[in-house]
Amino acid sequence: MDKVQSYHVEPHIKESNYIRDIVFGFGDGVNTSLGIVAGIGGASVGVDIVILAAIIGMFTGAKAMAVQNYLAVKSQIEILQSEIKREEYEIENTPEDERKEIEEIYKSKGFAGEELNMVVNKITSNKGVWLKTMLTEELGLNLEILGNPIKGAIVMFISFLIGGILPILPYFIVKTGLINNFTALLIAISMSLTSSFMIGAIKGRLAKKSWVKGGLEMSLLGTGIALLGYGIGSEMNNLGVVNFE
Repeated sequence: MDKVQSYHVEPHIKESNYIRDIVFGFGDGVNTSLGIVAGIGGASVGVDIVILAAIIGMFTGAKAMAVQNYLAVKSQIEILQSEIKREEYEIENTPEDERKEIEEIYKSKGFAGEELNMVVNKITSNKGVWLKTMLTEELGLNLEILGNPIKGAIVMFISFLIGGILPILPYFIVKTGLINNFTALLIAISMSLTSSFMIGAIKGRLAKKSWVKGGLEMSLLGTGIALLGYGIGSEMNNLGVVNFE
């Protein structure tokens, strides 16, 4: 029976869905705001405009990400519910065929003879276990990690805002006169590089890949967005397209 238990989904995996939302929300928030402050800052506009544009972009991006996450999770749940109804119908109306499918599944795992019969009988004696086995083993559906679409949307929204505010914070110091816009941009890039590396490292660990590689990819992506935005803003300023100072 130990072989059957070894295929159970580990309990802690259920929370990985929300960890994913935190990681992607925070990372996207940092990169979005950094791109905005770098682009507008490169156009040499006033600090108030930089802050306003970044905050608007931050909330707009957070809303968009939350809605997309809600719809994605909701769609997954609807697909799962449809598959559950189909499997329930087949178990009720064609039990022998469904039992043969269970037999084939566990034959492919190396079970045979009396051991196979014992496993199949145990599974098919409980319709709840039978249904879950068909969904996970036959269809490859993971019942544990879909999460709640509303909770997922809220987590994504808040994570995006937390990440998005970081590159904006140095520009509030500009208003005190302690630093200028360019210094604020350098601080924003430094903060974003550090936080992006941490988030990328976590993503790498979740994906069971190198955390160093994941951190570097995420941080370099953020830096690339900043440099691209700054270059576009500077060029527009040089061409006289925008200049509010």
